[in-house]
Amino acid sequence: MTLDRDTVARIAKLARIKVADAELDGLANDLGAILDWVEELNAIPTDGVEPMVGVTVARAPLRKDVVTEGGRQTDVLANAPDAEPPFFAVPKVIE
Repeated sequence: MTLDRDTVARIAKLARIKVADAELDGLANDLGAILDWVEELNAIPTDGVEPMVGVTVARAPLRKDVVTEGGRQTDVLANAPDAEPPFFAVPKVIE
């Protein structure tokens, strides 16, 4: 696909990319080559091919939803350098 200087300048403006006038011709050739490659990809038959989420098929391991030991607030606060039960005490940072 061939792109002219005006089209490339408009694309650059829409993308908010500053492109010097001297670079427009080279950029037009590069963008045209990229669009030609995309057209080649579109010509590949993909009927019956399942879409992929990533390169490998992986599922996130799920943990069992079980009740765990809770109510350990005093044990957690015992590790704090300064605590005012039932909260952690922190120094004031805003005057």
